Amino acid sequence: MDTLADLLDGPRARGAFLLRMVMEPPWSVSVEDGAPLCLAIVRSGEAWVTPEGGEPVHCAAGDVAIMRGPRPYTVSDASGSPPQWIIHDEERCTTLFGAPPGDSMSFGVRTWGNNPDGPTTLLVGTYLAQGAIERRLLAALPPLAVLPSWESPLAALLGDEIVRDAPGQPVVLDRLLDLILIAVLRSWFSRPDARAPGWFAAHGDPVVGPALRLLHDRPAQPWTVADLATEVGASRAALAKRFGDLVGEPPMSYLTGLRLAHAADLLRGGDQTLEAIARRVGYGSAFALSSAFKRERGVSPQEFRSGAYPDGPGTGP
Repeated sequence: MDTLADLLDGPRARGAFLLRMVMEPPWSVSVEDGAPLCLAIVRSGEAWVTPEGGEPVHCAAGDVAIMRGPRPYTVSDASGSPPQWIIHDEERCTTLFGAPPGDSMSFGVRTWGNNPDGPTTLLVGTYLAQGAIERRLLAALPPLAVLPSWESPLAALLGDEIVRDAPGQPVVLDRLLDLILIAVLRSWFSRPDARAPGWFAAHGDPVVGPALRLLHDRPAQPWTVADLATEVGASRAALAKRFGDLVGEPPMSYLTGLRLAHAADLLRGGDQTLEAIARRVGYGSAFALSSAFKRERGVSPQEFRSGAYPDGPGTGP
């Protein structure tokens, strides 16, 4: 499994919030929901996205914007348009004065706006839950990333599916959102001027790329740098230097972060015992995993599992 696939394979959209916005100027929405990640595809018209404390960025039809939370941002018809509505946590919408916007802004299944025939249409997908693997992906993204002129049949497919009301449709939309996110991020990181994270850029290296895939495929294996070097056909010293230069940290440090990220995802995503999770991610005992987890995350696995300590963007492979 390659690194990007592994980052997106664990935490997936679960009950994501999807919405078709249809707007007529003037309009402006302040998004203060604290969600870790939101993706917006401009299907027609235009929009401006302004992250808190940042400069407004123009989005034309065909562009895709990725907003990294939890900091607020504004989406509007023009730069500097004052907010008219606020999106709070749990995707609750109010006016600036705290009143609900009313049924007049609802135009059918997952469709909302101020005019059903407005010139601007946005398809919005928001990841409400945050997992540990996603944490590492978030750390590689700027607060706002705009991919211009994204050409993909997935955009039209989402436009068709987002307004359907059929059995199992929420799950269909979750999986479609995941697919779109993977495709968009792959395009974003592959741009000629992209400042891709080390783990993404190193994927194409003939030595480090295979080493990364081995670590992601078999994180529980008791790897040493020498073992890894033998597998990829390089000397121990050559692999260690090349890995550090491209990824930005030594192989075993990367492996530790990878194991703990997988452990965090398992803690939040199921009811396995700590002993079982320790074995799955390469630790000999629950005690060894607990010690490493608390050293890295600052909280015990039990505290992390309780949800009292949200997993925000940070470092890690």
